[in-house]
Amino acid sequence: MAYVPHTASERKEMLERLGIDGVQALFADIPPSARMTRDLNLPSGLSEWQVQDRMRRLAGRNRSVDDLVSFLGAGSYDRFIPAAVAHLASRGEFQTAYTPYQPELSQGTLAAIFEFQTMIASLTGMDAAQASLYDGASAAAEAALLAMAATGRPVIGLARTLNPDVRQVVSTYVKAKGGVVELMDHAEVPVRDGSELAAVIWPYPDVLGGLTQFPQAMERARAHGALGVCYADPVALALLKPPGDLGAEVVVGEGQPLGQSLQYGGPGFGFFAVKSKWVRRMPGRIVGATRDRKGRRGFVLTLQAREQHIRRDKATSNVCSNHSLNALKATIYLALLGPAGLRRIAQLSVNKAHYLQKRLAQIGLRRLSEEPFLFEFSVLVPGSVASLNRWLLSRGMLGGVDLGAWDPLWANGWQLAVTEKRTKEEMDRLVEEVQAWIESR
Repeated sequence: MAYVPHTASERKEMLERLGIDGVQALFADIPPSARMTRDLNLPSGLSEWQVQDRMRRLAGRNRSVDDLVSFLGAGSYDRFIPAAVAHLASRGEFQTAYTPYQPELSQGTLAAIFEFQTMIASLTGMDAAQASLYDGASAAAEAALLAMAATGRPVIGLARTLNPDVRQVVSTYVKAKGGVVELMDHAEVPVRDGSELAAVIWPYPDVLGGLTQFPQAMERARAHGALGVCYADPVALALLKPPGDLGAEVVVGEGQPLGQSLQYGGPGFGFFAVKSKWVRRMPGRIVGATRDRKGRRGFVLTLQAREQHIRRDKATSNVCSNHSLNALKATIYLALLGPAGLRRIAQLSVNKAHYLQKRLAQIGLRRLSEEPFLFEFSVLVPGSVASLNRWLLSRGMLGGVDLGAWDPLWANGWQLAVTEKRTKEEMDRLVEEVQAWIESR
C-alpha cells in the first residue's frame, strides 16, 4: 500500500475540528524539559525508487535454501513444497479471515480446520486434535500444563534428547506454574518413587535422531499414574508406529515440515492431539461437525476452553488464537500428497540419510549414538563444529546443527538432516568438503 501523507488543508481542517491553533498544542501536557527542541539527526530523505533500490540491494545480501544446499534440521527442514500449497492458501477468503466466531459466515475456514484436525488425529493415532498452536515448543509446554492440572502433581520429566529449545520453553511455562522440570537421560522415572510425576515428555525421534526408549518411557509414565506425552516429527510418523498405539496420551509437535517454508525460523504451527479422556482439557479450540435445523451438515467451534469464553477462571489455557493459515497450508500439503505420498517422502529421506551416514563413516566420522535413525543422525567431528560449518557456508552449503552449543555432553556433535530434496551429488560434495576441512586443519 502506498504511503500518502495528509495534505496541508487536511491538517488545517483537523486542527480546526479540535479547536487548537497548531500541532504543538497536542503536546501541552508534556513538560517542556521532556521535549526535544532540536531536529532529529537523520539523513536526508530518499525518493521512492531510491528506497526500493536500496531495499533490493540489502535483500540481495541474504542467502536462502534456494541458494544454499541445506543439511540443517532439528525442527525446521528444507522440504519440497508443491506450488499449489501457496497458491490455494493465498486465496483472499483465507488470508483475510480472522477467528471463525460466526459459523454461518465461516463455513469454509471451519471446514478446513476440521479437515486439519482429522488429518493430525489420524497421523498421530489419537482420538482428537485441536485447531493448532503457535509452534511445537508452546504445544509441548501446554501439554505439561495439562498434565499438571489433570494429576495435581508438580514434576515434568523431560528427555534430555528432547530439542533443547523446546525444553527451555517447557521449563519456563512449568516454573511459572510452580512446577519442577527434571531431565531424564534414559526412560527411568525421576523424583524418588515417581509419585510427584505429572508427565514424561519424550521425543519421537529425538534430537540426535534416535528412536529407542520411547515405548519404555510411555510405559514408565503410565505405571506411575503420569501422562505419557510424545513430541513427534509429523513426517516421521508416516513410517513409524503411531504414538497413540505405543501408550502416548498426548501427542504434540512442530508442523513446519508440513508445507511450511523456511522463513528465518517461522511462522510454523504446533499440533496437539489427545486421547478422548483429555479432550476437555485441551488448550485452544476444537472445530466439530454438526447438523442445522434442516439436517444439512455444517461446522462450528465445539470446544473453546480458554479464558475469553464461558469457562473464564476455569479455562485450561490462555491460548487465544491458532495458526489457522499455517494449518491450512499443512492441510493442503497433506491432501495433495495423501498417505502414500507422505510415506514416499519420508522413505526417500531415510534412504538418503543412511547413504550420507555411511559415506561420512568412510572418512572416519563415527556416530554420536548408535540408535536406529530415520532422516536425522549425529556424528562426532574432529574439531570445532562451528569452524566446519563456516567452511561449508563459504562453499555454498549449510552444515548441520552444532549440538555442543546446546549441551556440553554433546561436544563436537554434528546433527545432520537429509530431506527428499538432497541429491547424491550434493551429499557426495558434502563428504568431499568435510574431508577437505579435516585435511586442512
